[in-house]
Amino acid sequence: MPEIIASTFVLAVQDLTVSKAFYLDKLGFTEDISVDGWAFVSRGVCQLRLGDCPDAVPMSKTQDHSWFAYLHVRDASGLCAEYVRNGLEIWHRLEDKPWGFREFGIVTPDGHRIVFGEKLPI
Repeated sequence: MPEIIASTFVLAVQDLTVSKAFYLDKLGFTEDISVDGWAFVSRGVCQLRLGDCPDAVPMSKTQDHSWFAYLHVRDASGLCAEYVRNGLEIWHRLEDKPWGFREFGIVTPDGHRIVFGEKLPI
């Protein structure tokens, strides 16, 4: 059966410079390429394409629909600590969930919500 081998999220951002700095400086992504109106960034297998859309309705205005990713990680506690050291506000505090994952969540400058989760041992 054909399989999906990678994924890339495409996000509309209101200020490309601010958003790119957030992903690079706060979340530890690296810049893969920038072209007019776009920044492609990645960390591990997570790839993002940030598109400059200054007139778009910010995701912060869409409430629950602002979720865009659940990223599976190794060492959620360590990653959460890294992000706190980088000055990030943790929107969804680190905790073990009854569905078997240790999770935490953050909100980007544009209001996109990302949850990071680590599968707990059985």
